[in-house]
Amino acid sequence: MARQLDEQIVGRYPVGQRLRVLDVGMGQGTQALRLARAGHQVTGVEQDPNMISAAREALSAEPEGIRERVRLVQSDGRDTGVHFLPGSFDVVLCHGVLMYVEEPDPLLAGLARMLAPGGLLSLLVRNADALAMRPGLHADWAGALGAFDSVSYTNRLGLDVRADRLSTLTATLAGIGAPLQAWYGVRVFTDTVEDGAEVPADVERLLACEERAGRTDPYRGVAALLHLCGVRG
Repeated sequence: MARQLDEQIVGRYPVGQRLRVLDVGMGQGTQALRLARAGHQVTGVEQDPNMISAAREALSAEPEGIRERVRLVQSDGRDTGVHFLPGSFDVVLCHGVLMYVEEPDPLLAGLARMLAPGGLLSLLVRNADALAMRPGLHADWAGALGAFDSVSYTNRLGLDVRADRLSTLTATLAGIGAPLQAWYGVRVFTDTVEDGAEVPADVERLLACEERAGRTDPYRGVAALLHLCGVRG
């Protein structure tokens, strides 16, 4: 996904331009730190105090120049309007968040308002059109049958969460003034790999296959996750 995001940034902004990035639901700060290392000014928003602590610890290990480019805010991503002015950011990330939000449209509208004209909105969501893939590949036929007509699923943490359909999000992005410009699949071949599995020796070939499949039909349509990129008009 990082390669996909970089592709969109490079295609939209001059090389070397320092961007204002908002990472909503940043988790332990993986993307926030990566973008700060690339020279961008990053604001990370996270509600979970454990994740905030992990992000602060990771940030403390970075050189001073990178630490100065990162601001951490402990908050719910649904109240961005309380903390920031409209149009304050060139790039807004919301990765792995929508599955925990029962009504995502207000959140997405708020994120779109944070974007400057021409700004990039990057979403990572669970693919509701492929929910039957994981149980099916594990020979859980009852689970697969139940997933075909559902947008709900139980994630690896045991939480009951929701997924999104590409068609629905495409309409939503158009409605909030940040129409879809590109979309990718994420975890096409690797969704069934167990957590904590060893990194294979041929990991670069694995990544090349995932990257190719993530931009190629019909493979991207059955990916576990979808990476959608909308642009503020």
